[in-house]
Amino acid sequence: QVQLVESGGGEVQAGGSLRLSCAASRRIFSINAMGWYRQAPGKQRELVALITSDGSTSITDSVKGRFTISGDNAKNTVYLQMNSLKPEDTAVYYCNAKIYGGVYTNYWGQGTQVTVSS
Repeated sequence: QVQLVESGGGEVQAGGSLRLSCAASRRIFSINAMGWYRQAPGKQRELVALITSDGSTSITDSVKGRFTISGDNAKNTVYLQMNSLKPEDTAVYYCNAKIYGGVYTNYWGQGTQVTVSS
């Protein structure tokens, strides 16, 4: 099991930057994959970025070149650096952890609101 606590959301103007943090209650290298999802009003939750325990990362096309995911093993924290924000990035952002124990189990943080104004 793992508990996840997000921070760093807020309101920013278009073109600005925010960094989201997700603090895990266990060593992140022991977690198979961690990621950031987002859900805008009236839309399905979508994967934004993923980082695996070996450090491999993937970014969804709509934010590629603007968002970066990284992990700090010493702080048990995963970050989402968001630059050149657009109004369409407005959503609740959720931290996710996938842990394999025979089957994959998903764990979620409480979510943090990101609002980008034009």
